Amino acid sequence: MHGLPGKQTTTLILMALAGAMLLASLGVSIATVALPALTRDFNATLPAVQWVMLAYLITITVAIVLAGKLGDLIGHRRVLIVGLTLFMLASGLCAAAPTLDMLVLGRVVQGVGGATLMALPISIAHEFVAKERIGSAMGLFGTMSAIGTALGPSLGGVLIGNMGWRAAFIMLAILGAGLLIFAGRVIPAVTSDRSPSAASPDWVGATLLTATLILYGLGTVGGDSNTAMRSTLLLVCAAGALVLFIRVQSRVPSPLVPLAHLRDPLTGTALLMNLLVSIPMMATLVIGPFFLSFGLGLSEAGIGLVMAVGPLMAAVSGVPAGRLADRIGAQRTRMAGLIQTTLGLIALAYFPRLLGVAGYIMALVLLTPGFQLFLAANSTVIMLGASQAQRGLLSGLLGLSRNLGLMTGASLMSGVFAMALGPQGIADTAADGVARAFTITFVIIAGICLLALTLSWCIRRAQSKQYGA
Repeated sequence: MHGLPGKQTTTLILMALAGAMLLASLGVSIATVALPALTRDFNATLPAVQWVMLAYLITITVAIVLAGKLGDLIGHRRVLIVGLTLFMLASGLCAAAPTLDMLVLGRVVQGVGGATLMALPISIAHEFVAKERIGSAMGLFGTMSAIGTALGPSLGGVLIGNMGWRAAFIMLAILGAGLLIFAGRVIPAVTSDRSPSAASPDWVGATLLTATLILYGLGTVGGDSNTAMRSTLLLVCAAGALVLFIRVQSRVPSPLVPLAHLRDPLTGTALLMNLLVSIPMMATLVIGPFFLSFGLGLSEAGIGLVMAVGPLMAAVSGVPAGRLADRIGAQRTRMAGLIQTTLGLIALAYFPRLLGVAGYIMALVLLTPGFQLFLAANSTVIMLGASQAQRGLLSGLLGLSRNLGLMTGASLMSGVFAMALGPQGIADTAADGVARAFTITFVIIAGICLLALTLSWCIRRAQSKQYGA
């Protein structure tokens, strides 16, 4: 294909790519509401069923960089189509799983497919979208990612409440099949999307990264058997595996995570900020329903309605956020997004205690557009300077940093909330105690976002001095 396609064709391509982002994000969050039902159906413990969520997150985190690199090697469209096929088939396997082990295995395969749905759309968009519209495309993808992540719990709750947990995976399989047909028809093959000089993937690095993430997941999953000493030992082992991973990456000719990108101040800082901001995104989804239920006394239907405010605001604000990045510059937009996100998290910590459900909704209305501004602008900062041969890799690194943040938000921040509640647990804690623990947790989370804001300010100041010099 030569040159950029017409506007109508580009719109169809973006619809397919945005659908891929939405589907992969739904895969992350829709299983969270299935955990209680899985505990009952398989007579399993909570730490055991948590691997239904963690297996997908860990797999997608490891595979997302490999998917981007394979796209650079053999073609972005081809890898996306294979990934959609895997996601569809694995969703069917999950729906039919007779045991918990088979369900976890299905989630691993689904995670491999989901990794391509997160990694490839950004690099494919650069092949078909004019440079001056890239920010708008990143805003659209950020919207779909946020909607998928936030919509999963409410949509899954409706399906599982009426038809059982298997219905959620049947829906993912149907959506995957429809998107596979649509993407195969509207995304054209590009003869130049293959990098002839690309080296083979770094399988040793992938193995070490997998070990690091599994040890990290085991060390942070709660449960009666997960003692402090055992958790500490697992986290120390994870740190050791991470050190080995970094050493391998510094020596192999074609590393999974090129350290040169992480050493670059602009790219490395942007990836770190992406990780930090992903922590509150996931923590809001995991901790919020507990507060709404035990702190504010809402029913499951009421929780679903309140949680739906997030996807609604994401849908409204995502594309305008991308256009703002195109208009005033990605770095300015990123700073604005981080400021608004930090203020939104502080509001979420205090408004619900003062104003109840209305305060929670007000905080979400302030917080969600801040997320969208940051996501659109930060992706634009990273991708605009990327060469064609590195777009898949950099989009994979974006996904890797995001999913590391999601894992941390789901595990460590839940642990902070549990510690703030005290030894008696949430069921035996008064509403005021739940509200206090929620406030403590989100003040800490706001501090994490403030750190990202400080990093953004420092890199802008350094660049201004360099430019002035």
